[in-house]
Amino acid sequence: MNEKIVTCSCDVIHEEIVEKVKDSMPEDELLYDVADFFKVFGDTTRIKILYALFQAEMCVCDIAVLLGMNQSAISHQLRVLKQARLVKYRKDGKVVYYSLDDDHVKSIFDMGILHIKERR
Repeated sequence: MNEKIVTCSCDVIHEEIVEKVKDSMPEDELLYDVADFFKVFGDTTRIKILYALFQAEMCVCDIAVLLGMNQSAISHQLRVLKQARLVKYRKDGKVVYYSLDDDHVKSIFDMGILHIKERR
């Protein structure tokens, strides 16, 4: 796949456009947080865990069996997802069940799937 990179050959700065975009640009700190948020989606194991949790609330043991991984590895990934506020948990006796934090998580995931599928 040899795609040609297109560059701008003009040397005129479109100041009105630049200023308009600059004025609407969020603060760097917010953009850094958004970038960190999307980094969480950059791991296949975390994506599989999220997909599993779309289907049902699950405990670490069930997720580990489903993905063929050890519980420690799953717990580590769930911690990352929890810190990003993508999953939440509840305790039922000694068992801890994980689920999606809110409906936004599935919407973000679905948009990603839709974007990838339209390019195939």
